[in-house]
Amino acid sequence: MKILVAIKRVVDANVRVRINADQSGVDIDNVKMVINPFCEIALEEAISLKESGAAGEVIAVSVGPDHCQEQLRMALALGADRALQVATDALMQPLTIAKLLNEVIKREQPDLIILGKQSIDGDNNQTGQMLAALAGLPQATFASQLTFLDTNGISELEVIREVDGGLQTIAMTLPAVVTTDLRLNEPRYVSLPNLMKAKRKPIEQLAADELGVDLSARLSVKKVANPPQRSAATMVASVEQLVEKLRTETGVLS
Repeated sequence: MKILVAIKRVVDANVRVRINADQSGVDIDNVKMVINPFCEIALEEAISLKESGAAGEVIAVSVGPDHCQEQLRMALALGADRALQVATDALMQPLTIAKLLNEVIKREQPDLIILGKQSIDGDNNQTGQMLAALAGLPQATFASQLTFLDTNGISELEVIREVDGGLQTIAMTLPAVVTTDLRLNEPRYVSLPNLMKAKRKPIEQLAADELGVDLSARLSVKKVANPPQRSAATMVASVEQLVEKLRTETGVLS
């Protein structure tokens, strides 16, 4: 079984981001970049499936400029067998990424495609769903557990997914698309020897503009700004005073 894992390059969650002076976006110059945490969970699950014997090959793919090769090499160091970059300097949005990944699926013919449920920069939570629709594949989002089943000779994937009311268990035939949630696994740490070996491994490149996909943006960012500062808290001496402030100052109570 072949597993395709999509990963994205994002600003490290521990970095305090700065807004550009023209408020066009986030300043990423000289900022630590990492694999998106949800994508890291997807990669860990794919590698674990390979180690268990359920999968034979794990391919990491990323869409973006050459800078994303750093994250692809990290994926190789963690245990991916191959790395593939869909090279483009254009500003990528979920639909465009889904279309490009769909072309990669046509080329690689994977049995399972795993993505993080969302990226921590855009927080769109759209690419996996769009990809499944474009590829005409069954999908399971917000997966917290994966189990392979063999029912009457037909390979199925049982997925426990997190929903508002609790947990939902579904079964899908392969190939399929899965997006990962936080509780699926705990990503491993990379070892220094594997990291050094990954630096010498080749990364295959595909030019995005040669895949027959319209790369023009559908959305435009008007303004990026920091959230407003919270006002200082007010201490009250009694419940009665609290109720009075909620009624007269905030309008919560009428």
